[in-house]
Amino acid sequence: MNQIVLNVSDVGKCYAKFTGLLSRLMYWAGLPVKPAYEYWANRNINFSVQAGQAVAIIGQNGAGKSTLLKMITGTVRPTTGTIAVNGRISAMLELGLGFNPEFTGRQNAYMAGGLMGLSGAQLDMLMSGIEAFAEIGNFFDQPLRVYSSGMQARLAFAVATAVRPDVLIVDEILSVGDSYFQHRSFDRIRQFKEQGTSIILVTHGMGDVRSLCDQVILIDKGCILKQGEPDEVVDYYNAMIAKKENENFNIEQKRDDQGWLKTRSGNGAATVKKISLQTQESNEKLAVAQVGQAVKLVVEVAIFREIPELVLGLMLRDKQGSVIWGSNTWHTQQVQKHLHEGDNLEFVLPFDCQFGPGSYSVTTALTRAETHLDQNFEWSDNSLVFDVINVDKPQFIGSNWLRGEFQIRQISTTNDLLN
Repeated sequence: MNQIVLNVSDVGKCYAKFTGLLSRLMYWAGLPVKPAYEYWANRNINFSVQAGQAVAIIGQNGAGKSTLLKMITGTVRPTTGTIAVNGRISAMLELGLGFNPEFTGRQNAYMAGGLMGLSGAQLDMLMSGIEAFAEIGNFFDQPLRVYSSGMQARLAFAVATAVRPDVLIVDEILSVGDSYFQHRSFDRIRQFKEQGTSIILVTHGMGDVRSLCDQVILIDKGCILKQGEPDEVVDYYNAMIAKKENENFNIEQKRDDQGWLKTRSGNGAATVKKISLQTQESNEKLAVAQVGQAVKLVVEVAIFREIPELVLGLMLRDKQGSVIWGSNTWHTQQVQKHLHEGDNLEFVLPFDCQFGPGSYSVTTALTRAETHLDQNFEWSDNSLVFDVINVDKPQFIGSNWLRGEFQIRQISTTNDLLN
């Protein structure tokens, strides 16, 4: 059984406003004084994290994610409940938090490292690695006030991960860095996870959540709305965002026998009746396609209400949930207009199956415009699942097959080298 390194039990945080100092002091003393105003940033939060487990906390801005992290790190005291931590926490909650803008990067690294409990001797040994990972060059010995936000993020991450912690908390700080540094940072996070570090990640990047995390917690209005496996919670969150922009909106979720989660949402004005993968020539339905095979997706759509404009979107994802390809008829300038109740349409997308061997899913979206946030008639995750096998192509790895062969020519010989 894996060790639990963090346990959050019935935690809540209330910010209260009082009419005067006396009533505030009486409240702190435990006397029955009612505040003039109360705001619960979090309430009834319960979850645990095991060693080596990565947990994402997602939700809209203002949902209470940052307050929860501050309580976990001890910078904010919970009003109710308990938080038990078994090990050392390293956290990056706010850009430049704890840094002095007049100190150099090196001085700030020593100061921040000291606050993490590292001795001067330890920091002397770690400083060259911190400087190398931050990759900010001569700025390492320049005042922090001349740093860009990306440089501050590099320094903060390099310091926080100089020693592998038991729990690493990252709150959106990496979003300000460039793509190269984000890639290096997530590589280090993955390495820490493999070595037993527990990760708590707050991000709006759902791709990072799907690829890194074992569990996802969705917070809304300070409470846990849903928690579970990444595909289940992320798909529900995407549907929930659309629901807030649409009336008469339903969300349904179920998992099939192969473990694929099917999430369906929308107002039902238009729905996908049938979807299939077929061969281009013979129209044979396929459950398994071959690498390089000419195939097509066939989607039948039924209209149940008057729709001035209809857009079909298709998205293909691999088993890990990473998007392989996606587009819609808005981008291809094929918007269908003036549709009536009882109309039926067929959309056909022919393509060469240039995917690597593995399982893939198709997500369909029926909307009024470019995105599903305006009018979401139906969004269906994993509405079709198919496999791809390699029958006649040279062996390769990855999610895409490249049509090509190596070109080799001899540019020198042994005699050339001897002469």
